[in-house]
Order: sequence, then structure tokens, then C-alpha cells
Amino acid sequence: MEIYGSFKPYLSKIKDEVMGKLDILNQKEIKNNKNKLYEHLIGRIKTEDSMMDKCQRKGFSLSPKSALYECKDAIGIRIVCNFIDDVYRAIELLKQADWCTVVKEKDYITRSKPNGYRSYHLILKVATPYPAIDGSMAGSYFVEIQLRTIAMDSWASLEHEMKYKHNIENSAQIVKELKRCADQLASCDVQMQTIRQLIRENR
Repeated sequence: MEIYGSFKPYLSKIKDEVMGKLDILNQKEIKNNKNKLYEHLIGRIKTEDSMMDKCQRKGFSLSPKSALYECKDAIGIRIVCNFIDDVYRAIELLKQADWCTVVKEKDYITRSKPNGYRSYHLILKVATPYPAIDGSMAGSYFVEIQLRTIAMDSWASLEHEMKYKHNIENSAQIVKELKRCADQLASCDVQMQTIRQLIRENR
């Protein structure tokens, strides 16, 4: 089954176009003698198997409407920044952008998840020239944006790897160590931010 139906070909195009717009935002900041917004971008289209699993977990029908308008994360982009204030600067620029609207946000940096996960999630509604579920010839699509520092991203990659390994011995100990590591990295992010601010004040 192809849960994205006839809309599947547009998803990669939209992902690439949004990543291009993010690059433009970054270049504008650099031209204005500001620090770059991010270190790198990572984009993906959620696999159809993963999307079908999510729709079933949520109790949604297995349809393009559920995949693209109920779940809202078929298209995903991760913005990996050097410093915490770069994350929030990028968020403000996205909120001011004329090509998208922020329809949902979750701040897991200020309030991390119990396991130590830290990131800032946005759902953007992006106007496109492509046909949409509602029948319009130029419709809007949703894009999930995750913003993290390099430290947050490194931790999340490790946690993700461990999550999908089965029959791990001492799993409770590993979870405890991961949480301690997350706390240490969070402290490091704050220290790095403080050092950057001190350097700026001495220019």
C-alpha cells in the first residue's frame, strides 16, 4: 500500500524547497555579519511503513489525508545548530518568514523529556504550487522542523540507536547513564553559550 498516494512525488520536492529557503535565511544572517544559524541540515521523508504504523497507533485511517494532514510529519527537517541561542534565533526567523506559518511548537529544551531528550519541534504549514488533499491546485503541506544543538543531536542519535536494539543486558543501567549524559551535555551547552557571550562582550 502507498499511503501517500498520488501526493508522494511532491514530498521530496517540498523538502528540498524548504531546505533551500532555510539556506537563504542562513546566508542572509551571514551577510548581515551575524553568526551562521546552523551547522548543517538533515531532511527526510517518513517511510510509508513508518507512516502506516503511526496512523494505526493514532487510530487514523490508512489514507493520504491521515498521513499528510493528521500526522503532519511526513516531511521532516532537522536543523543542527552550534549554540542554544542559534536555535531560538532560527525559530524567530521562521515565525517571521512569509513562506510558512508555525501551527504547533514544543519546547523540549526548556523542559526536556523524562529520558533526557532535548530539542525544539515546530510544525510549519507551507504554501506550495502542488495539488493538495483539499482539491486545491496550489495547496499547503505540513513540515516538521526539529532544532537542536550538536550536543543534543549526538545524544539523540545514540538514544535512537539503543531504542531499536533488543535483548540488551543492563538496559535499566543504560537508561540511567543516558539520562546522566543528557544532563551533562545540557550543562555543557549552557557553558558554551556563556563563553560565547563573554567573547562577544570583549570585542
